[in-house]
Amino acid sequence: MTYARIGRGCRTYSSAVRFAFSWLSNVVAIWVATLVFDGITYGDRFWVLLLAGLVFGIVNLIVRPIVVLLALPAVILTLGIALLFVNALMLYLTDLIVPDFEVRGFWTAVGGALIVWLVNLVIHGVLRPAEEQPLVRVWRW
Repeated sequence: MTYARIGRGCRTYSSAVRFAFSWLSNVVAIWVATLVFDGITYGDRFWVLLLAGLVFGIVNLIVRPIVVLLALPAVILTLGIALLFVNALMLYLTDLIVPDFEVRGFWTAVGGALIVWLVNLVIHGVLRPAEEQPLVRVWRW
């Protein structure tokens, strides 16, 4: 009996590389949202955009699971559409934390959350780093 890896590839990346990838994809996604919506601004300073991407990732890591758990009945009743409003809340929390990053209006936050989600979906679908693949037993006769 031998062990083999399953999945797309055997390459793995460290947590730091995955964190940096997620951070930069958030930066690109927020930048695209600022291009689409006039109500989302970062003062044309790149460091504000970098900080907003970092804070957005941290807010999604720490606060979002708690909010999703609390909003679970609404998520179930709306078949997941309530998650868009949770994402808008995360974008609004990023606005409150990061100086010079502004999200003006509820619907701008909802639209920005949709754009951020779409851009992250595309980036992670195209450029996603390979994750650790589990070992499985392979019987060889």
